[in-house]
Amino acid sequence: MESQQHLAQLPYVLDTFFLLISGAFVMWMAAGFSMLEAGLVRAKNTTEILTKNITLYALACLSYLFIGYAIMYPDAAPTAHAADAGFFFQMVFVATAMSIVSGVVAERMKLNSFLLFCVALSAFIYPIQGAWSWGGGFLSELGFVDFAGSSIVHLTGASAAFAAVLLLGPRLGKYSKSGAVMAIPGANMPLATLGTLVLWFGWFGFNGGSQLALSSTADANAIASAFVNTNISAAGGTVAAYLFTKVFFKKADLTMILNGALAGLVAITAQPVTPPSWLAAIVGFTAGILVVLSIIFLDKLHIDDPVGAISVHGVVGIFGTLVVPISDSGATLLNQLIGASVILVWGFLTSFVLWGLLKFTIGIRVTKEQEYAGLDKVDCGVEAYPEFIRSPEGQ
Repeated sequence: MESQQHLAQLPYVLDTFFLLISGAFVMWMAAGFSMLEAGLVRAKNTTEILTKNITLYALACLSYLFIGYAIMYPDAAPTAHAADAGFFFQMVFVATAMSIVSGVVAERMKLNSFLLFCVALSAFIYPIQGAWSWGGGFLSELGFVDFAGSSIVHLTGASAAFAAVLLLGPRLGKYSKSGAVMAIPGANMPLATLGTLVLWFGWFGFNGGSQLALSSTADANAIASAFVNTNISAAGGTVAAYLFTKVFFKKADLTMILNGALAGLVAITAQPVTPPSWLAAIVGFTAGILVVLSIIFLDKLHIDDPVGAISVHGVVGIFGTLVVPISDSGATLLNQLIGASVILVWGFLTSFVLWGLLKFTIGIRVTKEQEYAGLDKVDCGVEAYPEFIRSPEGQ
């Protein structure tokens, strides 16, 4: 009798364990974002970027716990607590959305203003639109499909970041008086590459975990498809960005190649289960080219995005959402377009208002002198790469 009870509990145990492990994979993406951004900013802003990333993760978790989850899942909220696997999995997703904003506003935003916005996005902006889709709201009833969040997570973060950039302006020296684009190289390409690979690894939990269960044959097969297609799409994006930069720039641009990998990951996130592997490769390859073109185009418009996140998570997030009907018969292009448009408009307008309120109250941008000195000194007082200076005695 006892063995039968244990056997009956096995599906619940497997599903819960799978969801928790997947959530841990997604949490590890916070390390990926931290390393990617730290590698792509200048040395004088590295500590501030790292401070921002670990603090935003903590604030996003707390804001979602106390406010956001009840808004996004009103029926489940009364039973939510720290041991709820479903709650934990959703909580780490909101932190991912906020991490997207971090890199876009790097090197010139006030830390306190950024963290205040983090609370607002995690508690209200993200959960409200999440309730319209994953929470069973009108987008879900419409037939909008976004399996793991190309729009719900990534486009929301990118739209918030885009609103911030319009009010924040570019970094000093990014664009010359004549309008020419001036490259501002990152400090550490090994870190940026490590960060991208960590994100790639974490994405298996992001997409595979979104199946939400493991205990049936259908679930296991869906998870296997999600893993394979996630990997293949990222590979396609990587190769596409390499080939594009090699042909048109005559150089293998590592930053573009890294963003090509991330673009492939974002593009397949809206539906990683239903495409055959060859289609996942095409989706990723197309995303890899699209992201390079988008980064170049936004730079020409003087939209200063140090890490290319608006293109990776926004432009490609829309693309990934719109190609879902190719493999998923439950989705239509019209419904996908409506869903992506609603999320984009909501994320941009609410964020623009909040960033505007912050700008005209406490301010969102550091002074020119502070930007020149570097935010490590201004906000943190600790430099990531301190110089080694000999004492007068030579010790």
